Amino acid sequence: MKTMHRTLLGAAIAGTMLIAGTAVAQETQERADRTVAAQSDSDQPVSDTWITTKVKADLLASSDVAGLDISVETTNGTVSLSGDVESQAQIDRAKAIAAEIEGVTNVDAQQLKLKPGM
Repeated sequence: MKTMHRTLLGAAIAGTMLIAGTAVAQETQERADRTVAAQSDSDQPVSDTWITTKVKADLLASSDVAGLDISVETTNGTVSLSGDVESQAQIDRAKAIAAEIEGVTNVDAQQLKLKPGM
């Protein structure tokens, strides 16, 4: 009888380990699938996301730029700035801030415009 209990216990433990191992493998595969999907939009999606976040944070931290009025998008290291600002000096400063960020290969500020009446 003890042998049968040990056998059943061993089988139950083995079954539990198999189910847990399968779940871990499935979760790992799902994570890998999400990573591949995220990389399909850009050659450098993690870098682009980091660059966008860093540029936006530096614009918001600068007292020389209306950071809340500027939108930032990054694709393959090219930062695109858009929005309405109060002066040409703010456009120039925003471009300089973006250009200083590691990983930025180009800054496109053609969509940065002076607010009407400025």
